[in-house]
Amino acid sequence: MNDSLSSPLSTESSQSKAIPLSLYVHIPWCVRKCPYCDFNSHERKGDLPEQAYIAAMLEDLEQDLDLIQGRELQSIFIGGGTPSLFSATAYETLFKGLQKHLRFARDIEITLEANPGTLEQGRFEGYHSLGINRLSIGVQSFDPAQLNKLGRIHNSDDARRAIACAQHAGFSNFNVDLMHGLNEQSQAEAMQDLEIAISAGAPHISWYQLTIEANTEFFKRPPSLPLETEMHRMQAAGLSLLNDAGFARYEVSAYAKAGHQSRHNLNYWQFGDYLALGAGAHGKISHANGDIYRYQKTRKPEDYLQRQPSRTSKREPVATEDLALEFMMNALRLEQGFTRQLFSERTGQSSQTIDAILAKLQQQGLLQEQNHLIRPSARGFELIDSILSEFLNA
Repeated sequence: MNDSLSSPLSTESSQSKAIPLSLYVHIPWCVRKCPYCDFNSHERKGDLPEQAYIAAMLEDLEQDLDLIQGRELQSIFIGGGTPSLFSATAYETLFKGLQKHLRFARDIEITLEANPGTLEQGRFEGYHSLGINRLSIGVQSFDPAQLNKLGRIHNSDDARRAIACAQHAGFSNFNVDLMHGLNEQSQAEAMQDLEIAISAGAPHISWYQLTIEANTEFFKRPPSLPLETEMHRMQAAGLSLLNDAGFARYEVSAYAKAGHQSRHNLNYWQFGDYLALGAGAHGKISHANGDIYRYQKTRKPEDYLQRQPSRTSKREPVATEDLALEFMMNALRLEQGFTRQLFSERTGQSSQTIDAILAKLQQQGLLQEQNHLIRPSARGFELIDSILSEFLNA
C-alpha cells in the first residue's frame, strides 16, 4: 500500500475489532446508459463537476463521522456509473480529504470500477500512483455483436487493451466483469469470453447471468435469452473451465485465483459494515448499543451537489426479526458458508435463535455443515429462495 495513504487517527472502538468497516463511493455519471442497467447512473451532459462532487462527498462525510467512532477502514470501492470518467487529480483530492477523518488499514484494498471505453495508459498509471490497488474492468463480453446489443461504448480491442494497460501500469490485482446468458448466446460463445479473460491474465473474474430488471430498456424490449436448461449447461461448463484454469468459486458469481478474492465484496457478504458516499449510495452501520442501521444518500446528482443540512435521504434500523434473513441473504451466497460465531458477531443475536431452522434445512438436504461451516448443498443452491423463506421473521 502506498505510504501516502496512511492516516493519523488512532482511536478505535472495540466494535471495529469485531466488525470490519468498508466505504462505498458512488460516481453516478456514465457516457451512455446501458439497456440492462438499473443502477443509479446518469448520462453525462457537458463537463463533469469533478471537484464540486468530491467536495460534496467530503462535506457529507463530516456529517457521518459519529457513525464510525475512529474505526479503521479496511477497503474502499468506487463504483458507478463510470468512475473512470473522473481524473486521478479528483481522486487525489478525495483521498486526502478521507484521510483527515478516516484511519486507513495499512493493507487497505482500494478498488475502482473502470470502463474500457474511457481509459488510456496515463490514466491507469495515475490511479495506481495514488494507491488504488485493484481495478474492476467492465468488459461484459469480448464478442463485438454482443457488445453492440448490450449498448457498450467499447469494442473487443478496447477491452483487451484495457486489461493490458492495467497490467502495464502495475495492477496485479484486477477483476474482469463478464456476463453470460446473453441475447441468443451459445455455450461456445460464453466459453470463448471466459477463455479470453483467462488467457489475458485476469486473477479475478465476475461471471454472472444477465437478468432483466425493471426500469431498464431490456425490461421494455426483452432480448431473446437462452432457455433455462441451456443456462444450466452454460453455467456448469463455465464452472468447469474456470476450475481447470485455477480459479476457485468463492461466491455465486465470483471466481478468483489464490489471494485475489475481493475483500470489499466479502465484507458485504459476511454482513460487515460500510459507509456510503455519493448520490444514491447505500450504507450499513452497527452501533455500539447493538442496533444495526441501513441508510441511503439522495439519488439525484444535482440534489446531492447542493449544500444542505443532510444528504442522507433515508436512515432506519434493521428490525430484530429481520436480522437473520438479512444475514442469510448475504452469507448464503458464499461458497464456504458461515459459522454460528460469525452470525452472532454480525447480528448480535445468539445462534440458538436459528438452530431449529438450520436443523430443519439440513434434514431436508438443503443445507450442510462441516467443520463448523454451514452452507447450501448443491440442491440448496438451486433452491436458495426456499431456504431464505425459512428465515422470515426468525
